[in-house]
This record gives sequence, structure tokens and C-alpha cells, in this order.
Amino acid sequence: MAKILVADDEADLEMLIKQKFRQKIREQQYEFIFAANGNDALDKIQQHPDVDIVLSDINMPEMDGLTLLSRLNESSPLIKSVIVSAYGDMENIRTAMNRGAFDFITKPINFEDLSLTIIKTIKHVTQLRETLKAIKENNILKMYVDETVLNFMGSHEFESSLTANETIDATVVFMDICSFTSISETESPDTVVKLLNKYFDVMVKEVIANEGYIDKFIGDAIMAVFRGKYHLDRAIDACLAAKAQVEKLPSLNDKVTFTPKVSIGINSGEMISGNIGAASLRRLDYTVIGDTVNTAQRLQAAATPGQILISEQTYEKIKESFNCRKVGEISLKNKAHPMNVYEVLD
Repeated sequence: MAKILVADDEADLEMLIKQKFRQKIREQQYEFIFAANGNDALDKIQQHPDVDIVLSDINMPEMDGLTLLSRLNESSPLIKSVIVSAYGDMENIRTAMNRGAFDFITKPINFEDLSLTIIKTIKHVTQLRETLKAIKENNILKMYVDETVLNFMGSHEFESSLTANETIDATVVFMDICSFTSISETESPDTVVKLLNKYFDVMVKEVIANEGYIDKFIGDAIMAVFRGKYHLDRAIDACLAAKAQVEKLPSLNDKVTFTPKVSIGINSGEMISGNIGAASLRRLDYTVIGDTVNTAQRLQAAATPGQILISEQTYEKIKESFNCRKVGEISLKNKAHPMNVYEVLD
């Protein structure tokens, strides 16, 4: 139901409008509120902040319609105003438009014209509000969904290829906050969340700074993906920086003496990228899967606090760019054969 405020000092106009729009009022399409002047109109808008349209005369006591236009433009820009006045000269029309009027109707009122103008104005206001709502929802969505996913969602292929996927060459990183479960057992949920967000904030900044994106948060761990040129180098730079920054963080307070450290697993190679889930239920996760991803997670699980582990295959790609130490052959969970593993030092 559209809410329309009529600001006019003519006493008989209220009755006339109620008669002409009685069907719309009866069907609850329109609700009219009446004000005797500009000041009264502003008071009524305070009482009814969901007003969509203002129909205002120009000549009114206390505050005229043109002044009301200026005040509305400053305080309630989403409310659109239509001037309904006998003074339809070009100067008044231009002044009204310059002060934000959506349209101008001259008296005596042609109610057919007024009806069409109201419909047009309501449509404009609805579009404005839907646009602002979409912007707000998009800004909220950006806090939950990575920009890479949003870009894909806006692409031409999105609707036609919900479950399509591609094979890519990329680097996957798993970063886990070591021994954080023990904090969860002893501290209040509020403290746990604050502490976790504090650590994640530092880690995520380094991922983004090196042009990676967060695939997901998994409890007290982060899964990040790096694509494009030098994706492996950028991933390692991000991990080294995140490790250093986390270890510099002080305790949350005097009572919580937890010293944060991260264990990190990095692996690089081919993987499948795309939407995984149930398209029929519209519940999908845009992610990467494959043996390369699984190995990165297993490397993280094998890493000790403060350690960054990579496979031998990954080491061969970056051995001239980073200082690494051979850890040796270790058995990774659900892997048939032991794997040679290296630790990235700097």
C-alpha cells in the first residue's frame, strides 16, 4: 500500500481526494494523510516515516510548498514530491524542479492526470527503494561471499552453468590456529569469537594483499585459493606474512594468556573449480576440489605450530625463490605412500 501525504490548506481538497480515490483506498492500494501546511507536513512525516509521495500546494501558511520541497530533499530524499498548484508559471515550475520536485500539476486538478502521475511516481519510488535494498544486500553479501564468487555470479554463464566446472592450475592454502580448541573449552563463547575474529582478520588481510581469496572458514582454520600468475609464490608470501603477524599478536586480555601460532599446508597443481552442491535445492558452494586440495589439508594437519609444509613437487617449483628445509618422508592421512615434505622458512 502506497502512503501519500497531501499538504494543502484548502479544506475541501481532503474530501475531494477521498471521493476520487475511494476505490483505491477501499482496496488498500493507497493511504492518504493530510497536512494543512509545510510544518504540519514535516510533523506528519515524522509520525509516518514510510510516506512514499508528497502532493503539495505552493501557497500555504507557516511554510510554503517550495520551502517544504527543500526541507524534504535534505531530510527525506527517498520521498518524491509532486507540486499541485494554481501557480503554474514557468518560474514556479523551474524553482520546484530545481528543489527536487518529481512532477508539477496545475489547478484546477485533472484527477485522471493526477492518478497517472501518482502511479508513475509510486513506480519511481519503488524502483529507488528496490535499488537501495539491492545495494544494501550486496554490501552484506560481500561480507559473507568472496569477490571471486560474486564476479562469477554476475557473469553471463552463471544461470546456464550452475554445476559446470573447470580444471585450473592454482595453489591451495590451509591455515589452522593451533590448540585453539583448548581456548574454546575454558573461555566464554564471546571471548572465543572475539579472539578468533582477531586472528582471522590478520590472516585474511595477508591473503587478500597477495591477491588470494578465502574459499571458506572451517572452524578455527582458513582455506584460501590463489590463481593467476605466480600463484604459488604469492601464496607462500601470504603464509609467511600471516604467520609472522599472528605471532606478534598480544593476548586478548590478562586472563587469556594464549599465544597464537598457525600450522600451514600449501599445495599447488591441477584442481577442479566450480559449484559443488544441489542445484535443485539452490544450495551450492563455489569451491575447488581434487587431490591437490586434499594434500594441502593433510600437510596442514601434519605441520607443527609455526610450521609451513609443502610437498616435494611444490618445493621443486619454488626452491630458487624461498629458503626451505627438508623435513623428510612422512605418511599423510589417507595417502597410500609416504611423501617427501619440506618446510618453508623464509
